[in-house]
Amino acid sequence: MDQEHIDKWKDLEHDLDHAIPEEVLPDIAYYRTLVVNVIMIGAPNEDWVLIDSGTRKYHDRILHACEHRYGNKPPQAIILTHGHFDHIGSAKKLAEYWNVPIYIHENEMDFVTGKKEYPPGDPTVGGGMISLLSTIFPTKPEHLEGLVTALPNDGSVPFLKDWKYIETPGHTVGHISLFREKDRLLIAGDAISTEKPESSWAVLFPLQHVYGPPAYFTEDWMSAEKTVKKLADLDPDMIIAGHGLPMEGETMKKELKKLADNFMEQAIPKHKRQ
Repeated sequence: MDQEHIDKWKDLEHDLDHAIPEEVLPDIAYYRTLVVNVIMIGAPNEDWVLIDSGTRKYHDRILHACEHRYGNKPPQAIILTHGHFDHIGSAKKLAEYWNVPIYIHENEMDFVTGKKEYPPGDPTVGGGMISLLSTIFPTKPEHLEGLVTALPNDGSVPFLKDWKYIETPGHTVGHISLFREKDRLLIAGDAISTEKPESSWAVLFPLQHVYGPPAYFTEDWMSAEKTVKKLADLDPDMIIAGHGLPMEGETMKKELKKLADNFMEQAIPKHKRQ
């Protein structure tokens, strides 16, 4: 990683003035943090819900982005697609600041209540600098006791009546994605990506393509393949993934179908920890 690359990374990380959400639909916006997206469901001046919460020490920037869109109105809840450090890191501070509940799939509960650790990152999967750094990424359990509740078993999403959550395991055992039928909008979490998640260059200079889940943290590739096929069968019109810019249109649809049909060749690393 050269010095220009490092300097740009630091500038992005520390500039609060750039913590501004991007609106993609009247009731959907996202804030692209350094490594992951947080998503806001709800139009300005209406009730809203936050999806995922970035890394630790990012809560000030997320607050800035949310207040830019909603003023001082807190969300009704925080919904987590899974419990990896880059999706859950600021959840506790945000939930305590706003005094709101956190929801996650029941199969992720042990990882966010101090009982289990995720497997360490796998640097052998290749693909870029982030894979190499993955061995130092946090995997220890968070402690959200008293703040976090398991999502309902019927697929409903608290406070979001037009949405359902879909079980999309593979990247983690309790990973979920969210889907809204009326406009076929998919919030994918890390079930798929729209940038190459293993590459730090892709973080700084994103090019839109449909990729599999971040390989360095994906636990079960057979389940991940079934998940991608399930998402392709939904035939979404727009995807907002945890990593990458939102995608829509025929190119996205073709790439998602191609990934589902050729998952082993396109997504599963040739070299990985057994």
